[in-house]
This record gives sequence, structure tokens and C-alpha cells, in this order.
Amino acid sequence: MRDNVIIIGGGAAGLCAAVTLKKAAPDLKVRLLESLPRVGKKLAATGNGRCNITNKNITAERYHGLHPEFCLYALQKYDNKCCEDFFDSIGVPLVYEGDKAYPASLQAASVVDCLRFAAEEYGATICTETKVTNIQVSGGAYKVIAGNMSFLADNIVIAAGLLSGGEKLGNDGSMLALLKKAGFKTVETHPAIVQLKTKPDIVRQLKGIKVNASAALKQGKRVLKSEYGEVLFCDYGLSGPPILQLSGAAGGEKYITVSLDLVSDKDFNTLFEVLLNRAKRLKNRTLDEFFTGMLNKRLGQVIIKSAGLRLNDKAESLKKADILKITALLKDMSFEVTGNTGYINSQVTGGGLDTSGFDCNTMMSREYKGLYAIGEILDIDGDCGGFNLKWAWSSAMCAAFDIVKRSNNAFNK
Repeated sequence: MRDNVIIIGGGAAGLCAAVTLKKAAPDLKVRLLESLPRVGKKLAATGNGRCNITNKNITAERYHGLHPEFCLYALQKYDNKCCEDFFDSIGVPLVYEGDKAYPASLQAASVVDCLRFAAEEYGATICTETKVTNIQVSGGAYKVIAGNMSFLADNIVIAAGLLSGGEKLGNDGSMLALLKKAGFKTVETHPAIVQLKTKPDIVRQLKGIKVNASAALKQGKRVLKSEYGEVLFCDYGLSGPPILQLSGAAGGEKYITVSLDLVSDKDFNTLFEVLLNRAKRLKNRTLDEFFTGMLNKRLGQVIIKSAGLRLNDKAESLKKADILKITALLKDMSFEVTGNTGYINSQVTGGGLDTSGFDCNTMMSREYKGLYAIGEILDIDGDCGGFNLKWAWSSAMCAAFDIVKRSNNAFNK
């Protein structure tokens, strides 16, 4: 039997493509192949189990890759209104918490269920535990090989993930390796939206402490990216929303540091004066007590010791030079990045198929007619906060509607 479309990968993008195809063109024979025993396993875990479906602030600056502009057409054509209408049509009304959209159920598993229900109700065939091992061009069609099974299709949609979450979520990078071997250009992958490892001397003393800070990712003196929010100190390094946002920009770069501005609401000179006056007012306190009420106690102790001062000395002993050192540490607490916690802990993978080989208006390969790539496997990754799922939905719709258009044109000839 020959299908009109085979979708490889039953994650967010693949399920959305299956529903969109069958809803727009019920007569198309659509088959979805998923390597795991069930579809949507990674999607079910996203957003801490709540599924951040999209974000109100969809802009080019939120996306990354060699050619980040590639994603703009799809994101704008299939915008948040399309996204809201799509999910409402399958039984998932969206609610907003600030700029972030979630299913009204606040359950990611319900999103997976409704996507699967809709795909099956519209007539798509879902084959689980079917791992694709090869794709061949055969007699004007695509032959998809999965173990001892093979399938023929007019169109192939590559919706496989890359490496984030590891094999337990169905992501082993094998599809990218297969396509690279077949001659597709790729961009080296790296974990993104992931915790950063740093030299352990300071962070281990601060393990478990959370601080609101402005975090800047630097290479030498050059600031690559900065974010504000709650930073978490861990025994291996740094975590928290700002760090996850910065991690993709670290990529495979060398000589990277994270600089924390722990008092970002005050400039250097203002903070210096604040500390100078504090030392005068609290002159009888020990330096161990100097930051009590202003900073976390352990953090205050680390700052004092890092400035080369003794905790049992009195605040009245502080000289202007000492306060300058303390001010400098509070405005630029620097940590040398030694790596990250790996693909297994990353929410998304940077890199993938080079987008220069695909049409941004259709997601179709420039070389292979009828072969499409959508979602994470393309060299597009977004920030944390619903941006990657929005890319999955928009790229899936873009490919699906192009297939429908081409199929209608072929029928009308």
C-alpha cells in the first residue's frame, strides 16, 4: 500500500502535522511512525507537566541558529490565533498566564491525548514501536524502512527529535545521522535550555540558594547575552530560568563566563554609597552579620571572604578600598563555565539540519521534492517559554498545508 504522506516522529510537530493534514484533506492517506510504544512522550513532560503551548511575544530575537530568519514566515503565517483555533478545535482551550499560553487543564498529558484522539478521529494511521532505519527513493516515491517493515509514500515529513531528553524520550539523534549520511548539510548540535557547569569552589558553598540577579554570558569582556530572573546555585554550577535562557548561546564556545549582578537595581556608584553608609550605621556588627537583612547569609559570607576580609572583624574596620571590592563582587560575581549538564537534561537541541537546504515557505527540501522537515530536527531553537512548541506547531502547519496544496494541484491536472 502506498500512502500519500508518511510522518516520521510522533512528537509535537508530527502529531500537529497529522491532524492538520487529515483535517484539511480527509482523503489523504497519512501514516505516522513513532519509535516508542506511545506518541508524545516528550510533549507530556514539557513545561513541568503543564505544557507551555505558545507565547504572546513571538519575535525573531527569540529564535537561534545559523539562519534564524528562516522561521519567521511560518511563525507569522501560522500565528497565535491559528494556534489557539487549532487547539480549540481538538478540545484544548488555551489560557494565558502573563505571556505564556497553557491548556486550560494545565496538563501536558491532556494535550498529547487530544492530539492523538484528533489524529485517529480524522483517520490518520499511527504506528508505534516503529523505528525508521532508512529512507530511499524508489520509483518516484519514498521508501521508508523500519526494521523488517517498509512503507511507500509520495511525501515524507521528518518530525523526529534530536537528542534532548535522551533515548527514554525517543531522542537518540539517529534520524539526523541518517540524513547526514544521505548528503544533507547539518549544523553541529549542542544542548540548549540546560543547566551550566562551573568551577565548583564557590557554587558548592552556595548550593540551594536562589537569588534574583541579572545574569550575563560573556566571552572575555564581550557580552553574548543577558537575562534577568531567579538564579539557583547548585553543586555542579548554575541553574534557574536566566541560566537556561543563556545556555544555548554558550554552545561550544570557549572561555565563557557567567557574570551575576546581584544588585542590578543600583549602579556601581550608588551601591558603593549604600554600602559605605551601611558600614557607618552598622559599625558594631561583625562582617559575618554585615549583610543580614540585605542578602542571604551564606551568600553574604562568601562575598566577604572573596573580598579577602575576615568574618569576625567589625564593620567599622572597613576601608573604602574594602567597600570597593565588595561592590565590585556584588556587581560582577563571575563564574567560569566548564560545560553543561548534557542532552539528557536539556529541553531542546541546538543545531540540526541546515535550513539553507529547505524552503522557509513550505519546509520542503530544495533538492528532494516531497521531503519535508519540521520542528526540532531543523537548525532552529527557541528560548524557554513556549517558543519551541510554537515553532513545532507553525512549521508543522506550514508543511501540511503545502502538501495539501500540491496534492490538490496534482489531482486537478
